[in-house]
Amino acid sequence: MKVSDAMTSQVSVARPGDSIRKVAEVMAKIDSGVVPVVDNGKVLGLVTDRDIVLRVVAEGRSFDSPVSEVMSDGEVLSVKEDDILADATAKMANNQVRRLVVLNESGNLTGILSLGDVAKDYGAKQVGRTLEEISQEPGEAAH
Repeated sequence: MKVSDAMTSQVSVARPGDSIRKVAEVMAKIDSGVVPVVDNGKVLGLVTDRDIVLRVVAEGRSFDSPVSEVMSDGEVLSVKEDDILADATAKMANNQVRRLVVLNESGNLTGILSLGDVAKDYGAKQVGRTLEEISQEPGEAAH
């Protein structure tokens, strides 16, 4: 099974200059805790509900500030549409993340692969193993 078989392809995105408030409203509307920040099809970073709490609420920033000021903009973990789904879940486990952005061959965003997508299309047993590995403390061995 390929990543494209399981991913969510209808992804709401933000632009770097969008306000934090606007992105939070999008999160509420689509019931998601993450929105990719995209410019010309390229993923610049991700903004999560956690980013908003820690970098806006806790620091007393304005919700009218651009989302680019609070997004996680380090290496955005990604997979390609044609990658094998089992390899993608291994990447999630190895990096202790619950979602990956999905890119086409040109490097443009085409979807997001979450543990929920994997559960729906790949099975609860695989998700259980992946979630167990994601939840481990770094350096802790899997049982």
